This record gives sequence, C-alpha cells and structure tokens, in this order.
Amino acid sequence: MSEHFDVHGGARLVGEVDVVGAKNSVLKLMAAALLAEGTTTITNCPQILDVPLMADVLRSVGCEVELDGGTVRITTPAELSHRADSAAMGKLRASVCVLGPLVGRLRKAVVALPGGDAIGQRPLDMHQNGLRKLGATSTIEHGCVVAEAEGLHGAQIWLDFPSVGATENILMAAVLAEGTTVIDNAAREPELVDICQMLTEMGAKIEGAGTSTLTVHGVDQLHPTRHQVIGDRIVGATWAFAAAMTRGDLTVRGVNPHHLELVLDKFRLAGAEVTTFDDKGFRIVQAERPTAVDWVTLPYPGFATDLQPFAVALSAVSEGTSMITENVYEARFRFIEEMVRLSADARTDGHHAVVRGVEQLSSAPVWASDIRAGAGLVLAGLCADGVTEVWDVFHIDRGYPHFVENLNRLGARIERVAGDPDRAK
Repeated sequence: MSEHFDVHGGARLVGEVDVVGAKNSVLKLMAAALLAEGTTTITNCPQILDVPLMADVLRSVGCEVELDGGTVRITTPAELSHRADSAAMGKLRASVCVLGPLVGRLRKAVVALPGGDAIGQRPLDMHQNGLRKLGATSTIEHGCVVAEAEGLHGAQIWLDFPSVGATENILMAAVLAEGTTVIDNAAREPELVDICQMLTEMGAKIEGAGTSTLTVHGVDQLHPTRHQVIGDRIVGATWAFAAAMTRGDLTVRGVNPHHLELVLDKFRLAGAEVTTFDDKGFRIVQAERPTAVDWVTLPYPGFATDLQPFAVALSAVSEGTSMITENVYEARFRFIEEMVRLSADARTDGHHAVVRGVEQLSSAPVWASDIRAGAGLVLAGLCADGVTEVWDVFHIDRGYPHFVENLNRLGARIERVAGDPDRAK
C-alpha cells in the first residue's frame, strides 16, 4: 500500500506560516561535520525524511548521530571509515557531498553513486575533476566514486558551470589541503554561503563566499562547532506561489527575502502586493487572478530550477500566456505531463514551455516525480474543481515538514490517505 493526498479544490490560503532550515543546506552541513573530530551541533533543522537518511550515511562511516526535533548532533570519531555505501545513498542525491570531506580528512573515499529526484542527469565530472586538481585520483568503479590522494595541495580550479554540488565537494576537500585553492565560476547560492559560514566557524579560512570566486587557504585541522541553518528559501517561495495561485494572503516568516528578490519581483508583476520584513520574512497578497509572466531558470541569483514546477503551476491559472525556459535540468518538464492531466493548457519544445492560463483546473489523479513537482501538484489541486489525488507523496515528505498540517491550518482541505496506486491509473 502507498500513500496519497486527497486535495480538495477551491481553497483560499490565509494566515502566517513559519519556514525552518533549508534542506539544501542542512544535509551538506551534516556532511561538513566529518571534517572535525568531536561533536558538531546543527540547529533549526527541518524535520524531513532526508535528514534521517543523511544521518544513516554518516553512521555508515562511523559517526554517532542524534536527531532531537530541530537539532542534530553529530559525533565524529578520530578514526573514520572511508567507505560511504549504505542503502541510504541510493535514496539521496545530497549523499554525494560526503565525498569532499572524506577525501579532505582521510585522503581517500569510496562513495556509492547517489539517488534522489528524477529531474535529469546530474553527472559528477566536475566533482571528480576538481579533486584531481587538488592531487587526488578519482574514478567510477562498481557503482561507486573512488578517490585517493597521498596529499592534497592548493590549485586553481575553473568550473564549466557554477554547480552547487561540485563547489561544495571541492571546497570541503580544499579546506584541509596544503596551500591556497581558488575556485572560479563557483556557485553563489545562499546555502553555499551557509556552508562557508559553518566551515569558517570550524576554523577554515575562506574568502569570497557569495561571489563567483572562492579562495580557500588550507589549514591543518578543524574543530566542531554549533551552527544554525539558514531559512529555506525554496520552501518560503513555495508558500508565496501558494498565496498567488489561491488568491490568498500569506505572511511567511523565517526566511530572508533578499534571497528571493527576483521571485518576489515576479509576483509584483503578476499583480500581487508584496511586503518584506528586513531579513525575517515577507507577505504576499493576491487579490485578483494573477497576470501571466515569463520565467527563466538560472543559477543563483537567477530564478531557481527548484521553483520551475511552481512557475508552471502558477502560469496554468494566470490570465494570459507564459513562457517558461529551463536551463538547468532537462527532465524537469516531466511535471507538465501531470499538469496536463489537470487540464492545464501547456506545450513543451526543448528547453521551453508555453502555458496558456485557464480559469480553473480539473481534478485528476497525478504522480509526483520529485519533491518540488509533488508540492506543485498539491498547489495545482487547490485550484482545481473536485478532489485531486496526488500520489508518491514520499517525495514531498523529503522536502516539506508538516506540509499537510500547515496547508490545512491556512484554509486548505487535504487528507493523507493509504491506498493502492494501481487503482488510480
């Protein structure tokens, strides 16, 4: 038996909602704890499925991990295993981020190839090339990334694309390398800055966080720390889309609106009233049907690819025609197939999708292919007639703590139901 959500259409979301720590940060911060012997404490952690999965990955190399609500305590021993090949690796894309810390700390690593969302190819070429520049060998053998080095040294590294994962792995190996490493065309995401902040608290010497050039001066060792995860901008933006799609009024707290400037500007173009509260949150009021706007995904500070499904869903109920361009993950448009089940007027052509808005969507059974697609389908269901069944909701649970509870508190009507997915096909 599987679980699905029954989403009743016609809701208008009103109220306040709190956002906790960023999924795209906490998992990498947990991996960074491998770099220092002792107990590292991470607070403001989201209670999502991916956190215990990452805990299992860390336990597989010898750590003790305690999960206590929004706090994670990781005790890293003096002697670590270099083999990270637990069953959790196949369920979690972010598990590959243990590669850099293991190579940095132990000078060798065997890391099972990761799993995660079905959103297209995410090769590890840049991760491996960066480690090779630092002096390691790196190959793919028997379903694992195998890396080893007699010693690590500073290097000048240019990334062909500002990959967040590659930047993180190279950074976490370089902090314990001898000499200075410069990473050009580095990722600039707030979550990457959060990792740099925690590493600095642990004793690393890093310059340029938040810019396209990171300079890392290697140190001999790091020490444990206590660190608070930044608010999840993707979850915060999800609530903003929910307000706009349901013509609602939502105040979102716990996320820095400066991390969402481009997104919030798009909502203003769509007709919403947007108010920001310093670095604490924002309010979205959408009184009328949204006006269609165009969206283009790009690395930060551009529009995040994680938010593309929500852009499609909003466009499907907006007045006018929108063009959505996907420049990061080629398979993200799989979401549109499910939106068409809900009577969305959408067509794709390569990296582009054209969506003509309709007054109301029509309920149907739909399937989530990844975290954001699942949440996007729930929001679309709120704008459909009747009851929409959203299946494979384990994806949503990987990224959204208390999603159903929050939606119901804000005025939606959603139930989690056990059932046979074959019945819905």
